[in-house]
Amino acid sequence: MFENKNTSKTNISELGEFGLIDHLTKNFKIKHESTIKGIGDDAAVLACNSDEELVVTTDLLIEGVHFDMSYMPLKHLGYKAVVVNLSDVYAMNAEAKQITVSIGVSNRFPVEALEELYEGIHTAAKYYNIDVVGGDTTSSRTGLVISITAIGTVLKGKAVYRDTAKDTDLLVVSGDLGAAYLGLQILEREKKVFEVNPQSQPDLDAYTYLIERQLKPEARKDIPKLLSDLKVMPTAMIDISDGLSSEILHICKQSKVGCNLYEDKIPLDQQVISTCEEFKLDSTTIALSGGEDYELLFTVKMEDFPKIKANPHFSIIGHITDKDEGVNLITRGNEKIPLIARGWSSFDEKTS
Repeated sequence: MFENKNTSKTNISELGEFGLIDHLTKNFKIKHESTIKGIGDDAAVLACNSDEELVVTTDLLIEGVHFDMSYMPLKHLGYKAVVVNLSDVYAMNAEAKQITVSIGVSNRFPVEALEELYEGIHTAAKYYNIDVVGGDTTSSRTGLVISITAIGTVLKGKAVYRDTAKDTDLLVVSGDLGAAYLGLQILEREKKVFEVNPQSQPDLDAYTYLIERQLKPEARKDIPKLLSDLKVMPTAMIDISDGLSSEILHICKQSKVGCNLYEDKIPLDQQVISTCEEFKLDSTTIALSGGEDYELLFTVKMEDFPKIKANPHFSIIGHITDKDEGVNLITRGNEKIPLIARGWSSFDEKTS
């Protein structure tokens, strides 16, 4: 029954995270009417009652892959681990309600260290008004592993998916992009300085916003309510965890559409611009490929333009096109360049 018929070997990095998920889950079929949305979105959607649907998502954070304990305080790590999952709930246009927390931990962590981790989890649970309802603990021989499952609710029929964008829809993003990636670069730079000179004291005042976006990001729990108050129903939505380009391509691939993204419309904080100049980096590349911004990317009908055009929380950065036009970046020089996903992947050769 479980005979292994595979004779060739494919490197995981050839498929990437989402290609691997597609490959491994291609034979899974939905058997129950209560499963409204399965694999392939920010979260699964399940039937709950006559008024609501359940939204369920899970994420895994592994030491040495997703975080570095040399500059990630445990309180911040606990907080961020919760935020990462809640962002996926909000990307479904839902309200987060509960989480479960499971950890694998090595004996180099004393109980007091785990208390700090859970203090961060508790702080996030309090701020986002969610209940911690269970989990698991086990030993780990490779460092700290955190797995969180988040559960939320959404009014029946109001969940927003990735595969429902339409031609002529506007492409909109919340907040600004690129800061979290640059925060990581600052921390990595200071780590190397410290390794050479442990007595050095870093001056990080000029990078406060960038470092905060990396170490203590926030999920956009305000966006679903804000859109509801504006009487705007997104036609598609996704959270920006792997870089803007990757997320746009996810929406376009699953919605079977194209897109024009305008470089001069991408929202950048002044610290991002100045730090890119300092590091001699291209700010557009950082915004497109950096990741970990945890903002929301969504599409809305053209007729909703007047409702969102002046809102300080949103930037209209492009529009959806016919699939045959492809997915393109329109540069400041009005050149059309095919958009390529170069977002973060845990299966890159350098990290695998």
